Amino acid sequence: MNGSPPHILRDSFGRIVNNLRISVTDRCNFRCRYCMPEEGMVWMNKRELLTFEEIARLVSLFATLGVTKIRLTGGEPLMRKELYILIEQLHCISGIRDIALTTNGYFLAEQAKVLVRAGLNRINVSMDSLNPQTFSTMVRRDYLHKVWEGLDAVEKLPIRPIKVNVVLIRGINDHEIEEFARLVRTKPFVVRFIEFMPIGSDDGWSMEKVVPTREIIERINAMGDSKLVPVEYHGDQPADRYTFDDGAGEIGFISSVSEPFCSSCNRVRITSDGKLRTCLFSLHETDLKSMLRGGVNDDEIKQTIIDAVWKKEEGHLINRPGFVRPERTMSQIGG
Repeated sequence: MNGSPPHILRDSFGRIVNNLRISVTDRCNFRCRYCMPEEGMVWMNKRELLTFEEIARLVSLFATLGVTKIRLTGGEPLMRKELYILIEQLHCISGIRDIALTTNGYFLAEQAKVLVRAGLNRINVSMDSLNPQTFSTMVRRDYLHKVWEGLDAVEKLPIRPIKVNVVLIRGINDHEIEEFARLVRTKPFVVRFIEFMPIGSDDGWSMEKVVPTREIIERINAMGDSKLVPVEYHGDQPADRYTFDDGAGEIGFISSVSEPFCSSCNRVRITSDGKLRTCLFSLHETDLKSMLRGGVNDDEIKQTIIDAVWKKEEGHLINRPGFVRPERTMSQIGG
């Protein structure tokens, strides 16, 4: 996991792409209201999904173009059988220095050890509430205890940071902001508050339901224990990072709606069926799977990737004229 790639992926706005998110499945055992509808989801045929070997080949190509960070997503990625084998394969690719996973945590307690042993470097666990009833309202499943089991298992392993992702929706779970702030003061977790985005089907999104980052910071600072101070703002990751001024605890903010970070975006995505998306809100995709399965050589695939990244969108248009929701939901694109 070393070496300097000879090429760089750059878009027409001068941004350098070094971070690749890969969805390994569209399936999920949760039904988060900001991600997918409660009923009626039709899953892809498994033959449509990229194989581990196809994913590893693509990652090898992206690595030669300067990508160093990989994040595995879904759906729920731990529903993909023997995911640790893919992590082992990616861990061996020259140039890949960081492998992360975003999970709902349901299967984490059983798989955490083997994932870390395979080469997983970082983990994000989605947990939108600390209250069982509110949790069920958010994800439409009574699974909070399973998420806690997963977090407890990961806490015992040599993997840091452990990030807890919290999507806030006004009127549903925004009353728990202070409780999550207290959590990071007592546990080795980094809570990341994520603004509610219009990406799910039938999600009921409106600006009134978005809890902006500035409001969250004001409420946490009003708690009186300690104040938040910024340590990284609009850096090379989507979250702006803050710590408490007494050093006890870190909180991140992904302000996709109120303070978009598009100008510093360094990420592209591959869907579970092998489509390259240069933005979560892209209206266009580049079909890499057809190239892989059609016998196209590596140089042609790399040139296709370079051309697609060059056309990466300047930014999304959430809550502005011209905004169009993607046809796919978050679970189909890759969270």
